[in-house]
Amino acid sequence: MSLMDFVVTLGWPKQTLHRLIISMTDQGYLEREGRFYAPSRHMQSIANGILQFAPALSIRRNILLELSEETRETINFVMPTDEGMTYIDRIDTNWPFRILLPVGSHVPFHCTASGKAYLAHLRSGKKQRLLAELKLNAHTEKTHTSVASLDSDLRAVRKHGFALDDEEFLENMLAIAVPVFDDQGRYFASLAIHGPKQRFSRDMALGAADRLKHCAERITKATFEHPSYDDAT
Repeated sequence: MSLMDFVVTLGWPKQTLHRLIISMTDQGYLEREGRFYAPSRHMQSIANGILQFAPALSIRRNILLELSEETRETINFVMPTDEGMTYIDRIDTNWPFRILLPVGSHVPFHCTASGKAYLAHLRSGKKQRLLAELKLNAHTEKTHTSVASLDSDLRAVRKHGFALDDEEFLENMLAIAVPVFDDQGRYFASLAIHGPKQRFSRDMALGAADRLKHCAERITKATFEHPSYDDAT
């Protein structure tokens, strides 16, 4: 956000906000990117810690369990960090043949379903800056290695509301992810399913898209909707 974004959102005096933002930047809570300010890694760590202990965690966990029982595949809740897309929560499949990406693992933005769901929902200017800086390393023969090819895919992701990883990160692995939004309609995280193509086909992935979107909406509601006094009593 720019200084004026803060002013418009909070309605505070510009000078007061400027002093506060400078102080938060000096203390390591914000990072300056040109005329914009973004949460630092330290701030993101604090926010993630708060969310992990929030009451919504148990609801989210139950939603992931539901999806795992329905699909019999691995379900992931993934968020962007400096290192890439980071696995925050997951429910593993019970199949002996599985793809192990434990909680805390980092995977690339450009060749994963969760990463493409994130990139597709960035503001246009930020997306183009990030695409220009990303190292589009080829992990398989299907990995996007050009900005033009990746950006074309991201436009389709934005249009259809889901992203596919069809052997772009690992051979014989297919994944589908949808964005989880906050209560302002901004990207918050990705909800994904992945499995080996021998068992989890492209048609199966596409067939799960609407169910994933519904579950993402439930996570949004659980995470960001504030209960009323009547609900609490």
